[in-house]
Amino acid sequence: MSVLPDELWTRIMELGIQTKTLCHRNLCCLSIACRRLHRLAADDSLWSRLLLSDFPSYDNSTNTARDNNCTSSSAANVKFKSLYRIRYEKDREQKRLAHRRVVLRIESEIAERLRKIQEIELRTSEEKEKMNKAVAELLNVHKVRQASVALHVWQPELIRGRQRQMIQQNNVPVDFRINALEMELSLCKQQIAGFDKALRVEKRRLDEAKEQLASVKYHPLQDFSSTSCQPNECRNRSKKLKHTSTM
Repeated sequence: MSVLPDELWTRIMELGIQTKTLCHRNLCCLSIACRRLHRLAADDSLWSRLLLSDFPSYDNSTNTARDNNCTSSSAANVKFKSLYRIRYEKDREQKRLAHRRVVLRIESEIAERLRKIQEIELRTSEEKEKMNKAVAELLNVHKVRQASVALHVWQPELIRGRQRQMIQQNNVPVDFRINALEMELSLCKQQIAGFDKALRVEKRRLDEAKEQLASVKYHPLQDFSSTSCQPNECRNRSKKLKHTSTM
């Protein structure tokens, strides 16, 4: 190490920053290796390159402000390492807030899915109860039809009186009521089938939202501020990695 001059070490670190193989963590680790690297790693030109490489949007605003205030001693003494630390902390806070917004959005989506599932289950139970009542009434109507047919057959007077009373209590024609109840049963079955399908869809979406929330919480420092679909991309990427690892 002592054989190489300072200019060559500086050039090596510049190339590392330029090719993005040397990050701020690596530069900080080099600075604690020895006194010489500590001095070289603290070079303002290195942190200037690193600042512009990691935060390109910082170029126009910061350099313009420094050019306008270059005559003041306070602006001239500002180190790019300090500027990098300020910008890094600001960027990390923005990522934390963006991550929090994504977590809240997914949690609200999960709550909405749970509410829809409860609503579908409630409506399904109501339709099943309605269908059970229609089945019971249909059985009674069939008994009325059988009683009306039995009146034409000789039977004891006591049984004929019960059958006649059963028929008189039914004000609606038997065949018309049977057709109405059968149609109602068919509609109830269709409604229950539709609710079952919607329930499966909502449960699948709920599982996807829970998986997405777990993925987002597992990557708290991921940049979620650019697009809202990055958690899905992260989940798809993890699925691809699992798929390739099993092959």
